[in-house]
Amino acid sequence: QVQLVESGGGLVQAGGSLRLSCAASGRTFSSYAMGWFRQAPGKERDIVAAISWSGSSTDYAESVKGRFTISRDNAKNTVYLQMNSLKPEDTAVYYCAARKGGSSLSTYLTPYEYPSWGQGTQVTVSS
Repeated sequence: QVQLVESGGGLVQAGGSLRLSCAASGRTFSSYAMGWFRQAPGKERDIVAAISWSGSSTDYAESVKGRFTISRDNAKNTVYLQMNSLKPEDTAVYYCAARKGGSSLSTYLTPYEYPSWGQGTQVTVSS
């Protein structure tokens, strides 16, 4: 399985921006669909954004549409989450996840569909 390492989290004021990165090991990253999830204390792990292995298809949680952008660079084995106009309710631990296969347009929106996970990176948005 692919190994994932997130980075880019931190403390930011409301209205600010952060870019998360998720670096993957292995030579077959381009065949993995990827997802970003987040989990706040006492809450379930929820989808934030997902991207197909080709990069042709993306999906977003309603709460982040228009503010967050998921992208990938298969040459660098990295998936990104650009987060703009951050709100205090975006505060959570953010995880990236990987799932091999699917069609070039397939995205996966539940944590149960992903067998590989990173360790998470904390994002804190102050009001």
